[in-house]
Amino acid sequence: MKILIAFSSKTGNTQKVAEAIQNALPGSELYHVETAPNPDKFDLIFMGFWVDKGTADEKAQEYIQKIKHKSVALFGTLGAYPDSQHAHDSLKKVAELLPDSQVIDRYLCQGAIDPKLIDWMSGLPAEHPHAPDEERRKRWNDAANHPDETDCQKAKDWANSVVKKWQDLKDLGHKSILLTSLI
Repeated sequence: MKILIAFSSKTGNTQKVAEAIQNALPGSELYHVETAPNPDKFDLIFMGFWVDKGTADEKAQEYIQKIKHKSVALFGTLGAYPDSQHAHDSLKKVAELLPDSQVIDRYLCQGAIDPKLIDWMSGLPAEHPHAPDEERRKRWNDAANHPDETDCQKAKDWANSVVKKWQDLKDLGHKSILLTSLI
């Protein structure tokens, strides 16, 4: 089984999660999307991104376009809380970028926000939808400490569970083919 871990990372958050996944999956191949090989050569792809405007960042989207008829596990980082509606909606939008592939599972963790983005948002007028308020500043402060060791351990555990799910699905497919051929 050949496993690819391809990721896009702007501030290092998603790269940190990608490296944790690689630690959990010896023999897997890790690449930034800008240097990642053709995904056709792999059996299982872990696709990493950072959330930008409610979906995968542009570089990740460019690589996702190359993935066809594959088993994929999506992982990413975002400044919002990973159990928020925004996180849920973002994962759904990224999965929709893979209509020809089987998305086995998804994992998001909070990641520190680019300081340039915080500076930009801090200068917005109070009536702007992204202007800082008490709740938003708290979320920014919480995000500054992520991904942490707990997030990385969760990513490792998740990666192992994805491989097991993938193997179970593959075994189920083989049994289905066998049953069909016996009928």
